[in-house]
Amino acid sequence: MVSAEAHQKRLEERRQKIGRRVGRITEDLRRFQDPDSAERATESENDEVLEGLDAAGRQELEAIEAALSRIATGTFGTCAQCGGDIDQRRLEVIPHTPNCVDCAS
Repeated sequence: MVSAEAHQKRLEERRQKIGRRVGRITEDLRRFQDPDSAERATESENDEVLEGLDAAGRQELEAIEAALSRIATGTFGTCAQCGGDIDQRRLEVIPHTPNCVDCAS
Protein backbone atom coordinates (compact mmCIF):
# COMPACT_ATOMS: atom_id res chain seq x y z
CA MET A 1 0.00 0.00 0.00
CA VAL A 2 1.31 3.42 -0.97
CA SER A 3 1.30 5.97 1.83
CA ALA A 4 -0.41 9.34 1.67
CA GLU A 5 3.04 10.92 1.97
CA ALA A 6 4.21 9.10 -1.16
CA HIS A 7 1.11 10.29 -3.02
CA GLN A 8 1.71 13.80 -1.72
CA LYS A 9 5.25 13.78 -3.08
CA ARG A 10 4.07 12.58 -6.49
CA LEU A 11 1.31 15.18 -6.55
CA GLU A 12 3.69 17.99 -5.62
CA GLU A 13 6.16 16.92 -8.32
CA ARG A 14 3.34 16.78 -10.88
CA ARG A 15 2.06 20.20 -9.75
CA GLN A 16 5.51 21.72 -10.35
CA LYS A 17 5.85 20.09 -13.75
CA ILE A 18 2.41 21.22 -14.92
CA GLY A 19 2.93 24.67 -13.42
CA ARG A 20 6.08 25.12 -15.50
CA ARG A 21 4.28 23.88 -18.61
CA VAL A 22 1.33 26.23 -18.08
CA GLY A 23 3.80 29.09 -17.56
CA ARG A 24 5.52 28.36 -20.88
CA ILE A 25 2.16 28.15 -22.64
CA THR A 26 1.14 31.49 -21.18
CA GLU A 27 4.39 33.03 -22.44
CA ASP A 28 3.80 31.56 -25.91
CA LEU A 29 0.27 32.94 -26.02
CA ARG A 30 1.53 36.44 -25.13
CA ARG A 31 4.16 36.53 -27.85
CA PHE A 32 4.08 39.04 -30.68
CA GLN A 33 1.89 38.09 -33.62
CA ASP A 34 3.57 38.07 -37.05
CA PRO A 35 2.19 40.85 -39.28
CA ASP A 36 2.06 38.49 -42.28
CA SER A 37 -1.56 37.36 -42.64
CA ALA A 38 -0.63 33.81 -43.70
CA GLU A 39 1.58 33.45 -40.63
CA ARG A 40 -1.14 34.95 -38.41
CA ALA A 41 -3.59 32.27 -39.55
CA THR A 42 -1.11 29.54 -38.62
CA GLU A 43 -0.36 31.24 -35.32
CA SER A 44 -4.08 31.48 -34.55
CA GLU A 45 -4.49 27.75 -35.13
CA ASN A 46 -1.49 27.06 -32.92
CA ASP A 47 -2.87 29.38 -30.25
CA GLU A 48 -6.13 27.41 -30.19
CA VAL A 49 -4.16 24.23 -29.47
CA LEU A 50 -2.12 26.02 -26.80
CA GLU A 51 -5.28 27.39 -25.18
CA GLY A 52 -6.68 23.86 -24.98
CA LEU A 53 -3.46 22.57 -23.41
CA ASP A 54 -3.47 25.52 -21.01
CA ALA A 55 -7.05 24.81 -19.93
CA ALA A 56 -6.31 21.10 -19.44
CA GLY A 57 -3.20 21.93 -17.42
CA ARG A 58 -5.05 24.38 -15.20
CA GLN A 59 -7.83 21.84 -14.65
CA GLU A 60 -5.32 19.20 -13.60
CA LEU A 61 -3.63 21.72 -11.29
CA GLU A 62 -6.99 22.34 -9.59
CA ALA A 63 -7.50 18.59 -9.17
CA ILE A 64 -4.01 18.23 -7.70
CA GLU A 65 -4.61 21.09 -5.26
CA ALA A 66 -7.87 19.44 -4.18
CA ALA A 67 -6.06 16.10 -3.67
CA LEU A 68 -3.34 17.79 -1.61
CA SER A 69 -6.08 19.39 0.47
CA ARG A 70 -7.67 15.95 1.01
CA ILE A 71 -4.29 14.64 2.18
CA ALA A 72 -4.02 17.54 4.63
CA THR A 73 -7.50 16.88 6.02
CA GLY A 74 -7.09 13.11 6.15
CA THR A 75 -9.77 12.34 3.58
CA PHE A 76 -7.42 11.31 0.76
CA GLY A 77 -8.38 7.91 -0.63
CA THR A 78 -12.04 8.32 0.30
CA CYS A 79 -14.51 8.68 -2.56
CA ALA A 80 -16.05 12.16 -2.62
CA GLN A 81 -19.37 10.73 -3.84
CA CYS A 82 -20.05 7.49 -2.00
CA GLY A 83 -17.60 7.79 0.90
CA GLY A 84 -16.06 4.40 0.17
CA ASP A 85 -12.38 3.68 -0.24
CA ILE A 86 -10.67 4.45 -3.54
CA ASP A 87 -8.69 1.42 -4.66
CA GLN A 88 -4.93 1.92 -4.25
CA ARG A 89 -4.32 0.84 -7.85
CA ARG A 90 -6.54 3.69 -9.04
CA LEU A 91 -4.70 6.17 -6.83
CA GLU A 92 -1.39 4.97 -8.22
CA VAL A 93 -2.57 5.71 -11.76
CA ILE A 94 -4.58 8.88 -11.04
CA PRO A 95 -3.42 10.16 -7.65
CA HIS A 96 -5.61 13.28 -7.88
CA THR A 97 -8.85 11.36 -8.46
CA PRO A 98 -11.65 12.24 -6.02
CA ASN A 99 -13.80 9.22 -6.91
CA CYS A 100 -13.72 5.45 -6.81
CA VAL A 101 -14.03 3.53 -10.08
CA ASP A 102 -17.77 2.90 -9.63
CA CYS A 103 -18.62 6.56 -9.00
CA ALA A 104 -16.30 7.78 -11.77
CA SER A 105 -18.07 5.67 -14.40
